[in-house]
Amino acid sequence: MRRLPPLNSLRAFEAAARHLSFTKAADELAVTPGAISQQVKLLEETTGVPLFHRNARGLTLTEAGLASLPSLRDGFDRLDAAVRLMNLERKAGRLAVSVAPSFASKWLVPRLDRFQSKHPEIEVYIHAGMELVDFSVDDVDVAIRYGQGHYADLVVEKLMEERIVPVCAPGLLTGDNPLKKLEDLSGHTLLHDDGTDHEIATWPMWLKAAGVDVDGTRGPRFNQSSLVIEAAVAGRGVALAKYALAEADLEAARLVIPFDLTSPTDFAYWVAHPSAKSALPEVKAFKAWIAEEAGGNGAA
Repeated sequence: MRRLPPLNSLRAFEAAARHLSFTKAADELAVTPGAISQQVKLLEETTGVPLFHRNARGLTLTEAGLASLPSLRDGFDRLDAAVRLMNLERKAGRLAVSVAPSFASKWLVPRLDRFQSKHPEIEVYIHAGMELVDFSVDDVDVAIRYGQGHYADLVVEKLMEERIVPVCAPGLLTGDNPLKKLEDLSGHTLLHDDGTDHEIATWPMWLKAAGVDVDGTRGPRFNQSSLVIEAAVAGRGVALAKYALAEADLEAARLVIPFDLTSPTDFAYWVAHPSAKSALPEVKAFKAWIAEEAGGNGAA
């Protein structure tokens, strides 16, 4: 067995090193500053090296203290994850998934019946929100996000790629002002996706790339991709949509793609979770199922 210093002294040092203050560390750990000082002194005596420079202006870390802090902080994070796993028995069969609202409503939720039929023993909780997940605090097992896949300290796997397509209700292809060529967009309302969760081609960018002299700034704006798609289904105008989110409406003929022009994007959908969650049977089952669902998606 390796011999480690007392856990309390390591915890006191980590808190004091983060705050560079015994008083603030004491407030965080609900003890007295004297107790923090005593625990740090015990750690210095145990290791045989000074960890702080103490002077009239306060505390600064020694080279040994500075070098050890990142690994110690990571160690406490891992301990926290291990304790959370110990408590999972009472939550067995429950899976909490964090996902952006538009992806939840237009892609994930319509498919969940298939997951529940395959895994009736798993209770799925969908948390739809735009905020980033802090797995060390939030009660979330898996997150699905649209981006470039740069999520530090997490297990990250690509779910599917995406492309941007123009969509509209079938009725806009006929009528008094039929939408037949790109220039006809000048006589139709343009629907704008102003959501902040993604990279998407804007109408001005898309029209410029297509070489069409049409004002791309006019038209109503929405802060969710799903709202833009619903407005297009209702015949309110022409939208630039993520294919994966519009796929069900396209297959049901509630939407059509009036022009064979797509915009590639560097963004994709990703599944992310802490490594500590990898062994959970609920996470394994969900990842296998959602990968299968995405594999049959036209956006991949």
